[in-house]
Amino acid sequence: MSETVTSHRLSRLPSLDALRALGAIVVVSAHVSFNTGVGLSDSWGAALLIRGDVGVAIFFVLSGFLLFRPFAHASAVGTNRPGLGRFFWRRAVRLLPAYWLVVIVCLSVVPANGPAPASEWVRFMTLTHIYWEGWLRAGLTQSWSLATEVASYLVLPFMALVAVRRRWRPVRSMVIVLVTGVVISGTWFVLMDTGPLSTARHTLWLPTYQIWFSAGMALAIAHVALRTGTAPARWRILDDMGAAPGACWSMVLALMAIASTPLAGPLGLAPATSAELGFKTTLWLFAAALVLISAGFGPANRYKGVLSSPPARWLGTVSYGLFLWHPLVLEEIFRLENRPIFSGDYVITFLMTLAGGLALAALSYYILERPLLRWSSRWPRPRADRRRQDGEGPQRPGGQDDQGLRAQGGVPGIGREGEPAGDRHEGEREPRLQPA
Repeated sequence: MSETVTSHRLSRLPSLDALRALGAIVVVSAHVSFNTGVGLSDSWGAALLIRGDVGVAIFFVLSGFLLFRPFAHASAVGTNRPGLGRFFWRRAVRLLPAYWLVVIVCLSVVPANGPAPASEWVRFMTLTHIYWEGWLRAGLTQSWSLATEVASYLVLPFMALVAVRRRWRPVRSMVIVLVTGVVISGTWFVLMDTGPLSTARHTLWLPTYQIWFSAGMALAIAHVALRTGTAPARWRILDDMGAAPGACWSMVLALMAIASTPLAGPLGLAPATSAELGFKTTLWLFAAALVLISAGFGPANRYKGVLSSPPARWLGTVSYGLFLWHPLVLEEIFRLENRPIFSGDYVITFLMTLAGGLALAALSYYILERPLLRWSSRWPRPRADRRRQDGEGPQRPGGQDDQGLRAQGGVPGIGREGEPAGDRHEGEREPRLQPA
């Protein structure tokens, strides 16, 4: 069982960095399996390849966990909650410049997209394109999940305001976030099943996946409660599960095996019913939660050591760029080889796409993303910085004021929660992805 922490510091979880890379690579595999036609065959292995949307579930659950955890921690230890202005600023700087660059390249250079009208540029740049029909463009099929995650950023701080009050009551908070997720997603699936909404269009919107974000928030509440000694005894099972990653992954594989059957919808181009989508969404909810528990809960072990290794964390650092660029790389492989869709060798195409995607991701991170993140960390200054200059910073045990606590870490975009190895300015890097 993990050691209980009673200080005000929100410690980092470096083993989670690698989960971003895992999710990105799973999505790359799914896209390649679809484009080469391998994932559309009737074999069980092919079914596992095409079900790459489990990578999206990992990202959304991880995003909910990392971004909600500072709000829960602030309530548990009695410090100020993250400021909304800085929260939104950091998220915008982290996501938009790299995404805008990909949009500019894809809409300007890719021949298949042709001249794009001004309205299309506006929709893609503002991440509102998924709310219009016929939005799919070459190299940008992955962007729907980024638009959905951005929508979740607008919801998460207000869910924290309702669920996490100044008085720390973790059971109440967990019930609120889970019930909210179940009600929103459940109602959405009912509306798709009964007719007002369409599974062809509204499946990509936030309400479909709110339960995944809410699951991440619930795990964040549990994690903070366990580390501050305020969790009910029954919640210790999460640390016990985290101490047995092999058992967690055995259950993940079992869920993936079930998802490869027709119960989770057709593998080909035929549309799934709302019931099939709901069943698959539930399977991926538990699979993603188990992946997060195996890496984020429980004591240090060899598995977490591998996830925290420099190579794994570097892959996590550039995983957002891999998610953004790999569809364009895949598109260009088919175009340059004059290869028809649903053809080609899966393994070779996957390795080429992964290598090209990582190369562009590294360039994007070191030339564009990291400099902007370092610049953005200077403004707006955390409220504690301004209070300290005026001599108003409240003192904490050990002589630390709020500014010192924040500098030690925790608030995404302010402290160290989710930073990559060796870069204290890199706040939160949840990769966004999805197979088309």
